[in-house]
Amino acid sequence: MFVRKSVALVAIAAVLVAACSNNAGSSSGPGSSSGTGTANCKVGVAWATSQEERYKLRDEPAVKGAVEAGGGTYLSGGDAQNKADIQATQIATLLASNINVLVINAVDPVAVLPSMQAAIDAGIPVIAYDRELENAKALFLTHDNVLVGHMIADAVTKVQPTGNYVIIKGDKTQTNPIFLRNGMEEVLKPLTDSGAIKIVAEEFTPDWKAEAAQTEMENILTAHPDVQAVLSENDNMATGVTAALGGNADGKVKIGGQDGDTFALNRVALGTQVVSVWKNSIELGQAAGKAALELCKNPDITKVTGAKASKTAGGLDSYSLLLNPVPITKDNLQVVLDANWITKDVLCKGVTAGSVAGC
Repeated sequence: MFVRKSVALVAIAAVLVAACSNNAGSSSGPGSSSGTGTANCKVGVAWATSQEERYKLRDEPAVKGAVEAGGGTYLSGGDAQNKADIQATQIATLLASNINVLVINAVDPVAVLPSMQAAIDAGIPVIAYDRELENAKALFLTHDNVLVGHMIADAVTKVQPTGNYVIIKGDKTQTNPIFLRNGMEEVLKPLTDSGAIKIVAEEFTPDWKAEAAQTEMENILTAHPDVQAVLSENDNMATGVTAALGGNADGKVKIGGQDGDTFALNRVALGTQVVSVWKNSIELGQAAGKAALELCKNPDITKVTGAKASKTAGGLDSYSLLLNPVPITKDNLQVVLDANWITKDVLCKGVTAGSVAGC
C-alpha cells in the first residue's frame, strides 16, 4: 500500500464549486462533445513543482509554445511546491477560468483525484502529464518509464556487473517509482538470482529531494560502507547520492540516473555518473500542447494522435501516449550537444579536453 496524503477539505470544496460553475453554462461550453476550435482553446496546466531543473526550463515553455503556436491560450496554475492542498486550490482556479483542457502534473496521484473528477464531471478532458492518474478517462502522456528504469540498470550493470547495489527510489505516493523499479528489475533479476549482485539497500525518497537522498545514502553507507553501484530514479536524487559519496570524484561508485539534467550530464562527462537517461522534456511538452489542442476539437482521448490502449497501474483500461527515452553515457554525449539540450561549456566544465567525445 502506498502512503497517501490527504487534501484539505476546503481545497476539495473549492474544486467542486469550480466544477459546478463550469457545468452551469451552455452545451457548447468547456468539454462539450461538439468541441471547439483551437483559436478558442484554453489549456490550463497544474504543475507539481519547479524543484527539478526541467519543469520550468523545458517542460512548461514547450507546452506553452505548442499551445500558442496552434492558436490556443495557455494558463498556468503556478508551482504547487509539491503540496497537494496548494495544487487542489490551483486546479479549482483553473476550472473557474473556463478552460477547455486540463493538464495535470500531479503532486499526489491519490489526493488529486477529486480535482480531476471535478474537471471530468464538467466535461473537460484531462491529460496526466508525466505522472499517471488512476482514472480511465485521463490520457497519460509521458516517456516510457519502465524502459527508463531498464536503461539505467543496463548501463550501470555493464560497467559494474558484480557487487553491492543501492537503489534510491522516488516518492512512494507516486506510480513512476514503480514503473522505473520494474524496468530495473528486468536487468537486475538474473544478476541477483545468480548472486553476482546484492541489493544491500533500497529506499523511497520524499518528494524526490536531493537532500533526502543524501541523508538516505549517508545512512546506508554507515551500515554498508562497501557499495559499488547506486541506481537513482532521477538525476536530482543522484546529486544527493554524489554528495554523500564526497563527490565520487574517482567514479569508483557507479551511479545511474535519469532526466538529462545539465548538472548530471556534466557528471557523466566527468566520469562521476555512468548514465543519465535523457527524456527530452521539450518534446514531451510539445506533445502535451498538441494533444491538448486536439482535445479541444474532440474531447475523446482515444482519438489523440499516437494514443494507444493501455492499463493504469491499478488495472484500469485507459489510453497513453509514450515517448522514447535515450540513455546518455560518456560514449554518446554528442547527442545532447547536437540537440542543443546543453552547451559544450556546461557539459564539459572541469573535463580534461579530449578525455571524452564531445569535450
